[in-house]
Amino acid sequence: MASGFFALLDDIASLMDDVAALTDDVATLTDDVATMSKVAGKKTAGILGDDLAVNAEKASGFVSSRELPVLWSITKGSLLNKVIILPIAFLLSTFFPSVITVILVIGGLYLAYEGAEKIYEFFVPHKHETNSDLTENLSKEELLEREKQKIKSAIITDFILSVEIVIIALGSVPDQPLEIQIPVVSLIALAATVGVYGIVALIVRMDDFGFSLINLNTEDNSFSDKVGKALVKALPKVIKALTVIGTVALLMVSGGLFVHNLPFMHHLEEAIHIPAILFEMLSGLIIGFVVLLIVSGAMKVWKSLKN
Repeated sequence: MASGFFALLDDIASLMDDVAALTDDVATLTDDVATMSKVAGKKTAGILGDDLAVNAEKASGFVSSRELPVLWSITKGSLLNKVIILPIAFLLSTFFPSVITVILVIGGLYLAYEGAEKIYEFFVPHKHETNSDLTENLSKEELLEREKQKIKSAIITDFILSVEIVIIALGSVPDQPLEIQIPVVSLIALAATVGVYGIVALIVRMDDFGFSLINLNTEDNSFSDKVGKALVKALPKVIKALTVIGTVALLMVSGGLFVHNLPFMHHLEEAIHIPAILFEMLSGLIIGFVVLLIVSGAMKVWKSLKN
């Protein structure tokens, strides 16, 4: 009986040792994840800035009462994008790493096309673009339809940018085991969505916050009135600036995708000897207009065949 009791104590002691070892492993893993997350965060900082500019421009232009619901719809779409992208990225990185390059280049073509299309439509406005502002006096059905179109466009763009973010984050931990890669890349992806769309929400609600400050007290020309009026006046300028910055970001991101994933583009950059940021923007612009011409020509041929 005594021997059985001491054997039980030995088992408990052994179990406690296993628990202690497991705790040490978890602590080490947590430290590794934290360290690698910082590395991945630094490498994705640039694309996150572009992501913010692009998505802030995409999420603007809605009537005030619909801004947050629309932004929430885009955020949910962004989270769904990450849920789709992450497991596919881990599988491709493990078994078919070359496919990732193809996906990135295709995404770059789409972003370049979208950026070039924005520039083209600015200089050569279309009839259907003259009423593109969702704040106009349109019917409820028309507003909802245009709202759906902008949400869809924003989610598609977010998907491509999310692929870029996930791949860059994954590329920062290429030699790490999956138990490190999965939490690190997932944390970066989640931070991208929460951080980017959190800041976008603050931007699009800037005017409402300004009006709240103006109505904070009954005094005229108080400090809160001055700050509130400044925020209200600043919002249209911020939105216009984000439109320009977002278009430039599209071209720069796409150009970066071409330069970093197509060897001949990288060699061309070294041969021309111009700043990398300028080369990437010009690459995105030129390739974007080539894609725009091809798509426009294909659409005209398709319409003529249908008619």
